[in-house]
Amino acid sequence: MTTLVPLSQFSQNPGKIDLLIVGAGPSGLAVAQEMSGQGLNIVVLESAGLIETPETAELCRVDHDGDLRSPAPLAKRQEFHAESTMHWDPDVQRYGVRCRVIGGSTIAWAGKSATFDETDFAERPWVPLSGWPISRPELMPYLDRAADILNLGPNVYDEKFWDVAGRKAPEPKINESRLKPFFWQFARSRVDPLDIYRSGPEFLEEQRNDVTIVTDATAQKILTDPTGRFVRGVSVANIAGEVFELHADTCVIAASAVENARLLLLSNDAKPAGLGNDTDQVGRYLMDHPGAHVASFPEKDLKPIKKRFSFYGLSHNGCTLMYMPGLSMAPELQREEEQLNCAVYFMMERAEDNPFDALKRLLKRQSDRPLADIKNIIANAGIVGAGVAQKALQSGIVPRKVKQMVSNAAILISPNFVVEEFETRGIPHKLTGVAIHAITEQPPRAENRVTLSDQTDRFGNPLPRVEWEIGAAPRCALAGIAKLVADELEASGLPRPQLADWVQNDRPEDAVIIDMAHTLGTTRMSHDPATGVVDQNCQVYGTEGLYVAGGSVFPTSGHANPTLMMMGIAVRLADHLKEKANQKPAAAA
Repeated sequence: MTTLVPLSQFSQNPGKIDLLIVGAGPSGLAVAQEMSGQGLNIVVLESAGLIETPETAELCRVDHDGDLRSPAPLAKRQEFHAESTMHWDPDVQRYGVRCRVIGGSTIAWAGKSATFDETDFAERPWVPLSGWPISRPELMPYLDRAADILNLGPNVYDEKFWDVAGRKAPEPKINESRLKPFFWQFARSRVDPLDIYRSGPEFLEEQRNDVTIVTDATAQKILTDPTGRFVRGVSVANIAGEVFELHADTCVIAASAVENARLLLLSNDAKPAGLGNDTDQVGRYLMDHPGAHVASFPEKDLKPIKKRFSFYGLSHNGCTLMYMPGLSMAPELQREEEQLNCAVYFMMERAEDNPFDALKRLLKRQSDRPLADIKNIIANAGIVGAGVAQKALQSGIVPRKVKQMVSNAAILISPNFVVEEFETRGIPHKLTGVAIHAITEQPPRAENRVTLSDQTDRFGNPLPRVEWEIGAAPRCALAGIAKLVADELEASGLPRPQLADWVQNDRPEDAVIIDMAHTLGTTRMSHDPATGVVDQNCQVYGTEGLYVAGGSVFPTSGHANPTLMMMGIAVRLADHLKEKANQKPAAAA
């Protein structure tokens, strides 16, 4: 396994560090993995270790002002995020879901993955500050390598999927001049075939003698020379409050979009406004993926909708992957209506009178209506039996190869069943209908930002202060695609869904929308330091050797779940660092 050392022990003899990475989440570990084998001493700093603790979870506290403070969003955040991690607290993380643990956000995600499409990289007059300094074709080789790290299948997320899968497109067809097919796939663990990909266990499974993960190590600020032009290392503290300096001439900050911005702002010894902030860009353009329930089908329409929008299994490199279908607004319609890039997906709705809940009440002797619960269990004996079998398969007595074989076969035979097992943690539920959920990009706005609060953490550093408003455009985009989907499904011969009240009544302001924990922006990539913090190679403007990895460098947000994109950019950054490292001896000669 990779070496894990607590900060207090590592600081006694750190040696010469060639590459210092702040954050052992998916982006930081992707950089470390790609840099391993280059003859370098690579050190990764992580606030916690193999598990989160209440003390390290408290370090994720943010001060917040914006759209998430009223009762309805607060209740929905509790419902949506509470089970993400063991220590998530809505009072601590008033915005976002950050995980201080080896593996970072992948301990909380659902494995849902996709790339951005051409539209997301393009400059669009109706989307301010749109356009990336790198193109999609340029990034695709790195996204393919990132997909390999994530144990994903081919990077196809549009109508090309049918050719790759060797399938005919399902009937009835949807008008593709208005709605295009869009797919997501789910990253599967190599360590546990019944789980999704978690970057911590996956990284630690491999032996890397040139990588050391330093635990109980919370970055305090970035160290530079007196001018701020050259990085010199990182000031680090452990939970006991001991502070150490670790020195390196190449540093990568990969600590989340909130923390990346905060660290640059805190690093103000040489530059009072913070590193990379000469033009007041650090922390600005905070984005997420506004999403909402927009429509639904009753139980009578379950069969045709479930059949038309079924999950698909696809074998690739000895593994079978799940692809989830949805619909996105066609690029030509986006241009015509000057609309944001958005998409919908279909989720099965589950009954409240679930037989497993009844069984749990009886076993715990907590049932108020034991006869009714017994009747429920008997009437749904098949569901209960399936759940018991799934729990047996998840147990430690079943060998990994058997789990891999069973899960691959299950995905090929019935991918919908497998997805339901993931979503319900192996506890089957009765289905009562289908919900349509929409998700949209959020335009970059300078007013949405991370700054430093007047409140402080346990180390005396200012907390990050988050200002985040959803804005009118995303709300209108969600309502717009909901109506479009309803019209086009009906036109194709499928049942017409019942639109949510806020959509039907043209009141987008009534939609209850929360942060989806897809925190992006804040150190955006740009050709020009006047509109960004890092260049196209992710180097911080004005400080040589200092780089940023993760979703904070995204110029725009797209609508796709961002982890695959983040890791593709991290792989590309690693190749740039390799190139620079190989140039050093020649330059010295």
